[in-house]
Amino acid sequence: MSGVRDLRFTLLGTGTSAGVPVIACDCATCTSDDPRDRRTRVGAMLEFTDAGGRERVILVDAPPDHREHALRHRIRRVDGILFTHSHVDHVFGLDDARLYNVSMRGPVHLYGERSTMEELERIYEHIFKPHRNVNKSFVAEVVRNEVAPGEAIDLFGIRVTPLRLLHGRLPILGYRFDVAASGGAGAAGPTVAAGTEPSPLPLAYCTDVNAIPPETWPALRGLEVLVLDMLRERAHPTHFTLSEALGVAERVGARRTVFTHMTHDIRHAEVSARLPAGVELGHDGLRV
Repeated sequence: MSGVRDLRFTLLGTGTSAGVPVIACDCATCTSDDPRDRRTRVGAMLEFTDAGGRERVILVDAPPDHREHALRHRIRRVDGILFTHSHVDHVFGLDDARLYNVSMRGPVHLYGERSTMEELERIYEHIFKPHRNVNKSFVAEVVRNEVAPGEAIDLFGIRVTPLRLLHGRLPILGYRFDVAASGGAGAAGPTVAAGTEPSPLPLAYCTDVNAIPPETWPALRGLEVLVLDMLRERAHPTHFTLSEALGVAERVGARRTVFTHMTHDIRHAEVSARLPAGVELGHDGLRV
C-alpha cells in the first residue's frame, strides 16, 4: 500500500488573543501596510491525501477567526481538530464546525486532554447537550476523543503525538506529526508516496508555551520543522520571548524553525532581519 502524499502544513493564524492590528492601536505594526503584520488568532492546518486516495484535513485549534481562515483557504472538510488548551483564542471558532457537518455529511472529531474537553463541554453546552436547548437548533455534530501526553494516535496515516508543555502554570499540549509506518502508529519508519514534494514532517507545533518539561525534550528530536511560540522581546509570564524562543530553537536543532503567536510588538520586516539562519517569523497563510 502506498503511503500518504501531498502533505501541506499551513499557519492559518499567527497572532495573539487580541490579533494584529489591535483594536484602538495606532502603533507602527498595527498601521503597517506589510500584509505579514496582519495576524489573526493562532491556528494551523495539516492537509494530505491518505493511502486510500482521500483528502484529509486536520486542524490545530479553532480560534475565533476560523471562519475567515476557512473562507481564505477554501476549507471544505475537517476530519479532526486537535486542541492545545481551552483559552478563548483557541476554541471560540468551534461553532463553525456545523458547516463541515453539512459539507461532509458527518461529524467532526475533536481531540484534547480530558480537562480541555470538559471545558469545551462547559463553553458549548448547546453543542454537547442539545436536549437542553429551548429551541431545536442547528448545532455542530462532534465526537469527543481524549488524548494524553506521549500517547500517539494514528489519524489516517499520520502519527500524532501529544506533547506536554507549560503555559505559565497551566499544563497544555503541543503536537508532533510524523508519517505513520504502514504497520500502524507504533511501527518504525515513514512511508510517503513516491514522487511527492518533500514532506514537512516530522513537525512539532508548540504554541502558548513558556517552559518545556524534561520529559518532552526527547520528543522534539529529529524534527524537520518546529513551529514555536514567540510572543515578543519583553518578558512574559506565560509565553516565550524572542531570546527564549531562539534558545529553544538552537537546542532542538530543527532544519527550520518558524515563530508564531506574536504581538504587535513584533514588526515582521524589522525582526526578521535579525534572525539567524534556519529561523523565521511565521505569517498568516505561510505553508511550511
